[in-house]
Amino acid sequence: MTDEVLDRVPILDLRPDIDRQWDELTEAINEVLRSGRFILGPNVSAFEEEMAAYLGVDHAIGVNSGTDAVTIGLRALGVRPGDEVITTPFTFFATPESISSVGATPVFVDIDPDTFNLDVAAVAAAIGERTKAIVPVHLFGLACDMEAIERIATEHDLLVVEDVAQAMGGEYHGARLGSLGDVGAFSFFPSKNLGGFGDGGLIATDDGRVAELARALRAHGGKATYANEMLGYNSRLDELQAAVLRVRLRHLDDANRRRRAAAARYSELLRDVPGVRIPIEPPGARHVYHQYTVRVPPEERDGLRARLAAGGIDTMVYYPTPCHRLPVYAASSPTLPAAEEAARSVLSLPMGPSIDDETIGRVVRGLR
Repeated sequence: MTDEVLDRVPILDLRPDIDRQWDELTEAINEVLRSGRFILGPNVSAFEEEMAAYLGVDHAIGVNSGTDAVTIGLRALGVRPGDEVITTPFTFFATPESISSVGATPVFVDIDPDTFNLDVAAVAAAIGERTKAIVPVHLFGLACDMEAIERIATEHDLLVVEDVAQAMGGEYHGARLGSLGDVGAFSFFPSKNLGGFGDGGLIATDDGRVAELARALRAHGGKATYANEMLGYNSRLDELQAAVLRVRLRHLDDANRRRRAAAARYSELLRDVPGVRIPIEPPGARHVYHQYTVRVPPEERDGLRARLAAGGIDTMVYYPTPCHRLPVYAASSPTLPAAEEAARSVLSLPMGPSIDDETIGRVVRGLR
């Protein structure tokens, strides 16, 4: 490696926490290898129990990705072709893709420019005769206004599927995110707050019927082997990933504490930088900073990114094109000015549980 490569600040460095957990991780992996059981084994069952206890829900069902968690969650709740599902355009494509893949229509509504999450007034205004569900996304690790969303859902008899892909361990008025809706959908992609060593996901629910159906759907639509009752998916969380995730779950709260400390340091140093708008944490929401995302003047963002990159500092734009402007949806979607403005102005800075004050200071000096 060159000095330049060694000196680069990545958007996320997973290696320090892997090193910290190395002995636990290798012991867990080796036990799985010695067991010869790799699909729906004891680690999957134990991880599901541990996640249910952590979240405070009755049921947790491991699946093979966050995308499948949303998809199977929607199907298990009874969302079908012809239904409409309200969601945010300012999210990764997997959220509306999951809605479309069950045959429903995503209805995009604008976001709150301060939180990047769903504008609850826009949600209420978008409800129509075909509306079946709402999919709030707790973006960047910050809870949506779930009290208002649940109130709207109750009033209109709608289902709620929380997309918690970026907010594992986050809270809303003391409750774990993913435990508030009818279903919580989680991703364990390696970069997530609780990340595995490959793809993985999980469905959380208090509804036993939904849990039973989700377990069948993840295994080709059969509640028993060779007794397939519906078209399902091959979407089982594998045993190796479950073993890794069990280890990493034990360290999650500490990792999120360190993320919050890093975010506090960023905010302290950036608070008085002209043109930089730092993230907020509304009362009752415990942000877990999957990303530390600021706003900068849109006309300056690309140049700023280039100058930071030249100085060895990586940044990311999540997301450069809101979902309603992607080719697959653009023909039938409205203008959503807050989401479109966010796409032009957001900039995510290096973040992770192991980022230190020296590195944060270097990033801030680059921004200044």
